[in-house]
Amino acid sequence: MSLKSSKLQLNDQGQLRHFLGIDGLSRELLTEILDTADSFLEVGERAIKKVPLLRGKTVCNVFFENSTRTRSTFELAAKRLSADVLNLDVQTSSTSKGETLYDTLRNLEAMAADMFIVRHGDSGAAHFIAGNVCPDVAIINAGDGNHAHPTQAMLDMLTIRRHQAPFEQLSVAIVGDILHSRVARSNMEALRILGCPDIRVIAPRTLLPEGIEQYGVRVFNDLRVGLRDVDVVIMLRLQKERMQSGLLPSEGEFYRQYGLTSDSLALARPDALVMHPGPINRGVEIESAVADGAQSVILNQVTYGIAVRMAVMSMAMAGQTTQRQSRQGAV
Repeated sequence: MSLKSSKLQLNDQGQLRHFLGIDGLSRELLTEILDTADSFLEVGERAIKKVPLLRGKTVCNVFFENSTRTRSTFELAAKRLSADVLNLDVQTSSTSKGETLYDTLRNLEAMAADMFIVRHGDSGAAHFIAGNVCPDVAIINAGDGNHAHPTQAMLDMLTIRRHQAPFEQLSVAIVGDILHSRVARSNMEALRILGCPDIRVIAPRTLLPEGIEQYGVRVFNDLRVGLRDVDVVIMLRLQKERMQSGLLPSEGEFYRQYGLTSDSLALARPDALVMHPGPINRGVEIESAVADGAQSVILNQVTYGIAVRMAVMSMAMAGQTTQRQSRQGAV
């Protein structure tokens, strides 16, 4: 993320007003997101699972790409904050008729929504919208191309923080299709900012992006070497829909070399966490016995995802309100 787009996320007081990516944000702000999410976890345990923080606000889920799980958790998070929610399946409507992203944005603004949750197949789409939207609308990036998935990264960080030692003491391995994974990029950035000293990526050479060392990671092409003594294993979904032919010999071959099995997990520390952003391809990325085993926190990730999205949405809306009041006071 450029310095300009880093500034785009914050108001004049340094508060979150859009959430577009992890890079460029401070450790203090990421910790504030995690602390706020922690405070929202108990809302899900109440008989009435609501707080009034976004009452009277309208949140639009604007998904140019399919994702039932991400959209559902954003919708649930918004409703728990007492917002009104509108789901727009844009991929089957306007853009397929030739309407540009800019045109779509203007039409969305006419609905007088307060927040857009945007998922798009093109890297940078959420940044484009945030840079062109009217000043009082908050933009949350729900995944853009191969670039970023910041709320997934933060729910992963919350999972790690609640189940493992402090970040400064951890070795974390990210395994699989690094090349096409916006989750991997956002996780590497978040781990680095939060002080993790040993971030490992494990993948075949064909599924590694050029220049990955810029993220401060150690690269391994051998799963068994890379997993040795790690505290957290984050498996990635094979992004088959984004791949060109020739990147993998076969799914079976990938599983033999890079699938997480009980045997390969035994190389990690005995209390190592097993994570996956979902949806899981069982027998391709991970063995069922591991996905459903005692070390798996995959279902916890889903629960924490609602709290993290509540945190980000409430913080961005508060930042927008502060910015608007500051602007009005200056007039």
